[in-house]
Amino acid sequence: MERIEEELKKIKSEVLSCKKCSLYKERFENKFYPVIGEGDHRTEIMFVGEAPGLQEAKTGRPFCGAAGKILDELLESVGIKRENVYITNILKDRPPKNRDPKPEEIKACTPYLERQIKIIKPAVICTLGNFSTACIFEKYGLKDQIQGISKIHGEIFEAKNLFTNIKIIPLYHPAVAIYNINMKEILKKDFKILERFK
Repeated sequence: MERIEEELKKIKSEVLSCKKCSLYKERFENKFYPVIGEGDHRTEIMFVGEAPGLQEAKTGRPFCGAAGKILDELLESVGIKRENVYITNILKDRPPKNRDPKPEEIKACTPYLERQIKIIKPAVICTLGNFSTACIFEKYGLKDQIQGISKIHGEIFEAKNLFTNIKIIPLYHPAVAIYNINMKEILKKDFKILERFK
């Protein structure tokens, strides 16, 4: 466990001094924090969102704003405690005005995410939204199966190679339920799939 802690601390210190894309300027100018990730370092289930929002950048914690409350509620609905999963994003810094991540930002930040996955070794990666799904599908050789989240949400995809046997479950981003309350029921139904992995 100590080695895992050390490896994750190393990623944190690298992100703090990272200048591979322009998002670090946004952090310095606004006195924001990078959002590395939090949760159980030995979990079976990892959640990957796209980028921190304003609350996240102010606190350094992933999914601590309105979308985070919905995520907590969804986890609770299937009897999973938030502290028993690991939650992170592709981007570790907030894009200005919550705009979509740019390809060069994803490219700069993805190696950190890949190392987090390698260290934590989850059995299941839940991708939250289109950007996260496309990024993880590409990493695990499922590029030909990338579709809009509305077509593949709640399905289980298996990625197998010599070193990995991992399940990827694309899910709607919890933020969709902020703007459309009816989406919460769809999310709850999709989350039921996680009961078999807890």
